[in-house]
Amino acid sequence: MSSPLSTPLLDQIASPEDLRRLPEADLRQVADELRRDLVDAVSRTGGHLGAGLGVVELTVAIHAVFDTPRDRLIWDVGHQAYPHKILTGRREAMRTVRQEKGLSGFAKRTESEYDPFGAGHSSTSISAGLGMAVASELSGRRNHVIAVIGDGAMSAGMAYEAMNNAGALDARLIVILNDNDMSIAPPTGAMSAYLARLVSGKTYRGLRDRAKAVTKRLPEFVREGARKTEEFTRGFLTGGTMFEELGFFYVGPIDGHDLDHLLPVLKNVRDTGTGPVLVHVVTKKGKGYAPAEASADKYHGVSKFDVTTGAQSKPSSNAPSYTRVFAETLVQEAREDEKIVAINAAMPDGTGLDLFGQAFPKRTFDVGIAEQHAVTFAAGLATEGYKPFVAIYSTFLQRAYDQIAHDVAIQHLPVRFAIDRAGFVGADGPTHAGSFDTGFLCPLPGMVVMAAADEAELRHMVRTAVAYDEGPISFRYPRGNGTGVDMPERGTALEIGRGRILREGTKVAILSFGSRLADAMAAAEDLEGFGLSTTVADARFAKPLDADLLRRLAGNHEVLVLLEEGASGGFGAQALEYLARHGLLDRGLKVRPMTMPDRFVDHAAPEVMIRQSGLDRAGIVEVVFGALGESARRVLQA
Repeated sequence: MSSPLSTPLLDQIASPEDLRRLPEADLRQVADELRRDLVDAVSRTGGHLGAGLGVVELTVAIHAVFDTPRDRLIWDVGHQAYPHKILTGRREAMRTVRQEKGLSGFAKRTESEYDPFGAGHSSTSISAGLGMAVASELSGRRNHVIAVIGDGAMSAGMAYEAMNNAGALDARLIVILNDNDMSIAPPTGAMSAYLARLVSGKTYRGLRDRAKAVTKRLPEFVREGARKTEEFTRGFLTGGTMFEELGFFYVGPIDGHDLDHLLPVLKNVRDTGTGPVLVHVVTKKGKGYAPAEASADKYHGVSKFDVTTGAQSKPSSNAPSYTRVFAETLVQEAREDEKIVAINAAMPDGTGLDLFGQAFPKRTFDVGIAEQHAVTFAAGLATEGYKPFVAIYSTFLQRAYDQIAHDVAIQHLPVRFAIDRAGFVGADGPTHAGSFDTGFLCPLPGMVVMAAADEAELRHMVRTAVAYDEGPISFRYPRGNGTGVDMPERGTALEIGRGRILREGTKVAILSFGSRLADAMAAAEDLEGFGLSTTVADARFAKPLDADLLRRLAGNHEVLVLLEEGASGGFGAQALEYLARHGLLDRGLKVRPMTMPDRFVDHAAPEVMIRQSGLDRAGIVEVVFGALGESARRVLQA
């Protein structure tokens, strides 16, 4: 294997089997070479860097100690998995990560046998690992299951639900807590490493098991006292009492960058005992690359960058990002209304609420990776007269649907949902695409559902949400920069359920919901060139629908295109149902809904994903000509 770097040992590794053939003394050099290769690969493509740099030694140690892929290794989340990909036969392909037809930025089952479980959302590894561990026991196999959870994922309730269940089942599951943000109990050098080796070893575990056997013959109150004494003593020394209470045997904390500490502990955990074990490993995000270590977010996600300086190459734009427009508008409104508060789920930078937090620190709440809690927390604030804005990516809002329905909608509470990353998101692929929010919000009685066609509309919708106190309201907006429209100094509250017409025609009508409006306008120009007079309207609302606008478009045009950057079952479904219920389809109106395809679209540049899905100007023109029939199609082809 050729490489632009000097990586003689890494060049010999095409799979973890090759790694396991090396002398243990060589693993430090392998880790150093792996870190350099990771930096080089991500500098060319962009992607997630900081979390991977933090687990280089841990990745080497796991693959050196365990028999992967027979032993199942699950990464939670995939941000940590880049070094794992390099060691598992995908080193050269790493120069294609997150590129069209290249490697996924996350673990993906169809990509490698070394990825037994895919993950784009966090906090799933322990649940999935428990399922694999139970399956192993039911099948009579003796393989290990290792779940590496970190990068904030332990802040989600699902992880604790899984641990509670694992402890009750006494399943053979190894959880490695990659503590790379705030140490629950920081490692204290040699003594900490010694204690970790001691309590994970055969001697201690054997003595512990024999003591349990003896105490079984003692009265219940004595047995319980002995158990609590042993757990308290070990918890006092190691800091793992909470995990012990959940039924896990706790080991740690240990230095996750010291292979001399990691290797013996992992071997002990591999070779001794039954039941669930948690190994607490403390790492440093961005470890070994100075620009990443110095960064506030430890280079969590980066664009292409210069390896020497760390300077990232980000495309410039004259238009602000939608996320920034939302954040700045909310700050503007909050200066006028002290009841506005903002909530995010471990994504202050991604949602723009870091800006709100700087202006109003006491009115900003980051609840961790806990979307369910975020929504019900907002509901509680709403009951007391506050105006909570819950800013969550569309894909992550899916996790809180029950809370939206039961804790917000049923009680008609005025919680405001700012839904970022609506539609295709490019390199993050299907796990992060904002596909389903319109479809799952519209069925909820009393929910107002909006979508911003451009950055000025987003400013209006923030103002609309501030002014609306009659129940829950949402507004969606895409990733990336706006279209460059003129921005109002302050937003104007929109009339609920009222769209707008941007150009008038007579034969074709395009009714757009959200971010496809610019392409709708461009397609109208193309259609006019073919002699097809075209109306373009911006629906603004999927619920309540603008009934007057729908009736007007249906009554005065031959073709009606319903356009959205979302999955089937969203805006188009709402409009079609209204048209059918009111007999507006009976006169032969040709209605064509345009949505995301009925498949998960692989990562690529957003414009490529939109083109491949037929949602660009050319796709709209094609749909119109298809609706008009074969003779019109021949005109298009000519």
